Amino acid sequence: MPLTDTAIRNAKPKPTPSKLSDGGGLYLFLSPSGGKWWRFDYRFDKKRKTLALGVYPDVGLKDARIRRDTARKQLADGIDPSNQRKAEKAARAVAGANTFEVVAREWHAQRAKALAQTTLDGIMMRMNKHLFPWLGQRPVVSIVAPELLTVLRRAEANDLGDTPRRLRQYCGQIFRYAIATGRAERDPAADLRGALKPHKPTHHAAIVEPRAVGALLRAIDSYSGEPVTKAALRIAPLVFVRPGELRRAEWSEIDFEAAVWRIPAARMKMRDTHIVPLSRQAIAILRDLQPITSRSCYIFPSIRSARRPMSENTITGALRRLGYSKDEMTGHGFRSIASTLLNEQGWNRDAVERQLAHSERDGVRAAYNRAEHLPERVRMMQEWADYLYGLINGAEVIQLAIRK
Repeated sequence: MPLTDTAIRNAKPKPTPSKLSDGGGLYLFLSPSGGKWWRFDYRFDKKRKTLALGVYPDVGLKDARIRRDTARKQLADGIDPSNQRKAEKAARAVAGANTFEVVAREWHAQRAKALAQTTLDGIMMRMNKHLFPWLGQRPVVSIVAPELLTVLRRAEANDLGDTPRRLRQYCGQIFRYAIATGRAERDPAADLRGALKPHKPTHHAAIVEPRAVGALLRAIDSYSGEPVTKAALRIAPLVFVRPGELRRAEWSEIDFEAAVWRIPAARMKMRDTHIVPLSRQAIAILRDLQPITSRSCYIFPSIRSARRPMSENTITGALRRLGYSKDEMTGHGFRSIASTLLNEQGWNRDAVERQLAHSERDGVRAAYNRAEHLPERVRMMQEWADYLYGLINGAEVIQLAIRK
């Protein structure tokens, strides 16, 4: 006789395991401890087998019968329900191990050898914020172009500037990595070319008119905030490295005798050791700062902890306190000042670009030219410092002779 919900609820455990049959191979297994499990007995390939169908009351009578009928249909089609379940479980495990987030994090780890840590951190931050919440748990092989476009347009709708384009680039590289490792068959990001709104790039705000540069440098000299912040502001235009490279500078990288700062490849955007010749003025700033921060490995440590470098917002915040808005000057703007004025003064463009640590060099030259144009760069950095200090002192701005 088929079971009823009432009969199941009223069933009491016995001293030994017992069964309540519902028919068609389905029964409720009752343990002496009171547990109730649905089971389905069947024969396949002349062997008797049992399939677990769930625990009562989580799986009710109606659902148990549906599961039994599904198993019986599989048997009719020549499929072993137990083997089918194992195959589905294995497929889910594979899918779980090959989600978009899993593959993306693998790809990100692979990039660690080619990119600076700040760049890697920026990529992970964007993926955590804009990709993983919607795509993270999806099997990478099942993501299609319209689904990806919806996610990218969500970022686009938030007016995030160049971020949607960057995200599409990341996705393209992630999908190609998935293809290379046998976990995807195609790159849906490739189908989205032209689907996003074009982005008009904005340049870092910077003051490049010499008299205005002089006024900026005098304002920096009058800064009354933290001495470490003031030192960073004063040395930034003399070395014109990227803000992240400056704030993470370490005392061990400075060779005072040779007047050189060697930035390790691991901290450079292009993963190539960078040499910064230090002018007399830059050396003096470092010497003055040394008694204050030499107990830290960082030249410009955080005011909260000597174990961490200065915050990425410190220099920007100091410029704002000096009265310079985000549309006038940024921490990155010191590079624009140097690039513009050094080129206007006629310095060798290759020497300027190399000192800016730009990536225009071809791969062969990059392999051995970390000291490329170094003698000229040493001279350029000293004359550049002299020029800036002339502007600080209010020297009349003159057109310098073109250098050969």
